[in-house]
Amino acid sequence: MLFLLYACTYTLARRNGYTYIGDDMRVKDTTVQRLNQLCAERQLTYNALATLSGITPSTVYSLMSEEYRDLSLVTLKKLCDGLEITLGEFFSTPEFDALEQEIQ
Repeated sequence: MLFLLYACTYTLARRNGYTYIGDDMRVKDTTVQRLNQLCAERQLTYNALATLSGITPSTVYSLMSEEYRDLSLVTLKKLCDGLEITLGEFFSTPEFDALEQEIQ
C-alpha cells in the first residue's frame, strides 16, 4: 500500500511539473547514468544495446526516460549480459557506493 501511495504521489508531482527526488529516483538515476556511461564507452546506441541484450528498443528507451525509469532486475541482468559484464561489475562504482543508506 505504501508503494502505491508513493507511486501515485510521484506521478502526480511529475504531472504538475514538480521534480521529486526521493531515494528511489536517486537509485534509478544512478542506474541510468551507469548505463549511459557504458554505452558511451562502447559507442553503443540504445538500439544497439537492446539488440545485444535481447530486449526491445522501446524497453531501453522507456527505462532511460525520466518520466518512466521503470527497470526490473531481470532487464538489468539482460543489459549486463549484452554489455558482457556482471551485475557486480555494473554496481561496483563510486556512484553506487556513495548512495545514502535507505533505512535510517
